[in-house]
Amino acid sequence: MVAQYDKRRRLIVKGLNEIGLPCFEPHGAFYAFPSIHHSGMTSNEFSKRLLKEERVAVIPGNAFGQCGEGFIRCSYVASLENIEEALERMGRFVRRHG
Repeated sequence: MVAQYDKRRRLIVKGLNEIGLPCFEPHGAFYAFPSIHHSGMTSNEFSKRLLKEERVAVIPGNAFGQCGEGFIRCSYVASLENIEEALERMGRFVRRHG
C-alpha cells in the first residue's frame, strides 16, 4: 500500500508541475498543495470555477488559514486513472485561464 501511495504522490506532483501549478513533493500526507498564484484568481474562485467548468473538486488553500491563499489542496487518495483524468481536466482549465 505504501508503494501505491508513493506512485500516486509522484504522479500528481509531476502532473501538477507539468501543467503549470508549481508543487513541492509532500511528505507524510495524502495531499498536494500547488500554487495557483499565476492564475490571478483567489483560491476560492479557482476552486469553484474548476469544479463548475471541469468537474474537479479541490479545497481552496485559504481554508487552512490566511497563508494558504494562492494555493489549492489536491488529494491523491484516488485511483491512478482518476488522478490522471483530474490532471488532464486541470490542464485544460489552466490553459484556458493561463
